Amino acid sequence: MSSHLDVGAAYCRKRRRGGERVFKFRSFGENGCPVEFDGSFRDNVNALLEYGHLESNLCNGMLSWSFQLEVHRHPPLHTLLFVVEEPIEASISLYCKHCQYVGWGHHMICNKKYHFLLPSKDAVAACFSCGESNLDDPNPEKGKFNLVELQGHIMHGVFHSNGFGHLLCVNGVEMGSDLAGYQIMDFWDRLCTGLQARKVSLNDTSRKRGMELRLLHGVAYGEPWFGRWGYKFGRGCYGVNEPIYQKAIEAIQGMPLCLLNHHLSISYNDISVIFSRYQALADHSMVTLGDLFDFMLGLRSRLPKENSIDSCNPAILVETSCRWSHKRVEAATRVIVEALKRAEFRWVSRQEVRDAARAYIGDTGLLDFVLKSLGNHIVGNYLVRRCLNPVTKVLEYCLEDISTVFPNPETLLLNNSKVKPRCKITKAQLMKDISFLFKHILKEQKPTLSTGIFPSIPMAARIILDTKFLAKEYSEELSMKVKSSLNGKFKLFCTVILRNDEEIDEGLKKPMLPCECVTLQETATINDLKLEVEKNFRQVYWRLRSFVVETVVNLNAKGSDLVLGSVEMGQTIVVVGSNDDQTGMIMNEVMMCEWGLNSRIVECPCGAREDDGERLISCDICEVWQHTRCVRIPNNEEIPHVFLCKQCEEKIMFLPSLP
Repeated sequence: MSSHLDVGAAYCRKRRRGGERVFKFRSFGENGCPVEFDGSFRDNVNALLEYGHLESNLCNGMLSWSFQLEVHRHPPLHTLLFVVEEPIEASISLYCKHCQYVGWGHHMICNKKYHFLLPSKDAVAACFSCGESNLDDPNPEKGKFNLVELQGHIMHGVFHSNGFGHLLCVNGVEMGSDLAGYQIMDFWDRLCTGLQARKVSLNDTSRKRGMELRLLHGVAYGEPWFGRWGYKFGRGCYGVNEPIYQKAIEAIQGMPLCLLNHHLSISYNDISVIFSRYQALADHSMVTLGDLFDFMLGLRSRLPKENSIDSCNPAILVETSCRWSHKRVEAATRVIVEALKRAEFRWVSRQEVRDAARAYIGDTGLLDFVLKSLGNHIVGNYLVRRCLNPVTKVLEYCLEDISTVFPNPETLLLNNSKVKPRCKITKAQLMKDISFLFKHILKEQKPTLSTGIFPSIPMAARIILDTKFLAKEYSEELSMKVKSSLNGKFKLFCTVILRNDEEIDEGLKKPMLPCECVTLQETATINDLKLEVEKNFRQVYWRLRSFVVETVVNLNAKGSDLVLGSVEMGQTIVVVGSNDDQTGMIMNEVMMCEWGLNSRIVECPCGAREDDGERLISCDICEVWQHTRCVRIPNNEEIPHVFLCKQCEEKIMFLPSLP
């Protein structure tokens, strides 16, 4: 079967890279794979790129590197990771809208961005085509292909040179990828951890079969799907803050099932059936809506695949890399089942089963393979159970006759659960039930839920859906404390105050954020500290390319004094400095570019005071911006050519009429 991964492997072969290394997808980004990540974020990125293959003409002349990643060896599947270095001079816009939306709009513009991409099938094909054309073109035209601008990548993340980043997209199996969403997120999380990123945001618009996962998982687990990797509330839209978000989660999770069943069964007869079905499957009492969704989503992960049940289906045991034939595996399976039958449905140890089967099967490797694969699978009319004895800590097996419980061979069995009559469920039926409850309880309510506590359900659901910006703090900045490290070095965090022609007393109240980490030798002096701070801030921030440190705030020490003897534990280093005259002349222009989009005033009835990425409209009189949704302009309607806010309308109404 062809896939974008196969195309990636073909691209790698076409380029004839010879000795270029191939890295394991499942370990890439861990410490030592491919490098030891023991420096700052920028140092770690540069160290990583030394192992990449330098590409050409893929990104409008911007430097780019590629890494070959092996997803599976059998069958052989590969993909490519592209890293693109985007200097500020090549950016279409100096301003980062993603920073603004998540609340980092006060950060200064960085000198560089680094794009990390797992390309889509179409993008890999485009790279393949571009590479072919460039082989015969000694002077390829720059700018005819830009990998970064293509849409639909399997993964696209971007980092600023200060270590703050944004995960822009994740497209899993439902979008045509051979990588599942959790595999992509595991990969991204390893990269962020290895590179020692500082903080990463994302816009959670993930969906599964038309259901918003931030709402579905919020009801079931109290956190979004991305919460599995530590992403939490970053910033809400439409004035939603974290306490409001948490109260919405608690309110919707705590809805009593008995009341929902009583009111909804009037409109939907299936509601009572669904509630009863899963209460019968559960081994505990489910009281709230959160209990029900928690159980149903957990049940989904424990159900075997649809095609895994047959009267005796060796395909559930034989992997592609298995060295035994299907016939031999099936024969060994039947021998083991017969040995368990002779045990008269009691639990027996793995060694007992193995010894009994060896009388018929001499290949102990085959027996070990089948025993390892056979646990909790159906063979004929029997369920082969496997569990660890809690007392002896030994694996044990037994058979359970399910011929009377599952007469229909297409009915799936719940792994690791007690089998009872009427407790039959297929994964397709489960997903149908989840979708039904999601639609009719969380999204589209009937008038029967318009009284009592039930009107809070759509309100809470809307608040959860309006919480799309999540963030994870990978580096807690060591609590802004000096941290000793190995090899005679230590790290500390610094921030700067930019002096201008006026007094700096007012400026001292507003140091530039975020702080930056600097690494010094244990023998470093105050003068060494100043030089290191200058170098770091010049490398990171565009406005500080000519930055010169003048003084260290609240530090009474000579330039020759040691830093370790002058700085207290827990102290944040604040330095005052300035740019040279030439840089100062263009500062105003830079500020206009950097903060231009922040200059518009947002005062919305929902409480929002900053641009949160949602559609806005400006009053033609006072020029104050508000959400179109908050002023009752549907998203499917165009913004009117003339718009007046409520305050301006009222003022006009009270103006004296003209004679």
